[in-house]
Amino acid sequence: MNTTPRFLISSLSLAMLLVLTGCASMSQVEKDTAYGAAAGGVTGAVLTGGSPLGTAGGAAVGGLIGHVIGKEIEDDK
Repeated sequence: MNTTPRFLISSLSLAMLLVLTGCASMSQVEKDTAYGAAAGGVTGAVLTGGSPLGTAGGAAVGGLIGHVIGKEIEDDK
């Protein structure tokens, strides 16, 4: 049984929770970017079996998507 991916996902989820609890002073767009990066990093890790490149790529793409969505929401207000 390979426990590395399960441990990696748990670790990333815990890190995401700890980092995102300190976002109170961030703007909404910054929060959306951080949420997107965190979700993308976890998704990239899951899809690539814990590959560091997949995790970093997922975080980059997720952050970009979160930023664009945050800007769209801000512009609609």
